[in-house]
Amino acid sequence: MSRPIKWRKICCMPLNKTFAPSGSKPQGKITMTIDEYETIRLMDLENCTQETCAMAMNVARTTVQKIYEEARYKLADALINGKELSIEGGEFRLCDGHNQNCVRASCRLLQRGELLQNK
Repeated sequence: MSRPIKWRKICCMPLNKTFAPSGSKPQGKITMTIDEYETIRLMDLENCTQETCAMAMNVARTTVQKIYEEARYKLADALINGKELSIEGGEFRLCDGHNQNCVRASCRLLQRGELLQNK
């Protein structure tokens, strides 16, 4: 019997899902999963540690490390080799705003009830 899938929590879907070099034809296509995108967002943009990222995504730190390495390789391949980068798919569940380990300010405000009061 196979192991059940452990869904990775992500805070938000990417606003832009396709990136391609301008001025020339892409030299191929790479697909980054949404959970790979989330590790890049959390660790590189939000400056989270692997441990904090793992808590936010509800997975083990070693899993985050593996996802992050794959994401960074794909990103580098697209940038260096002029390939189109598409962000889609993966094993994830969208955050409902009530994740206690979420690093996004909007989720923390929703947990305290402040986001609804400010609208």
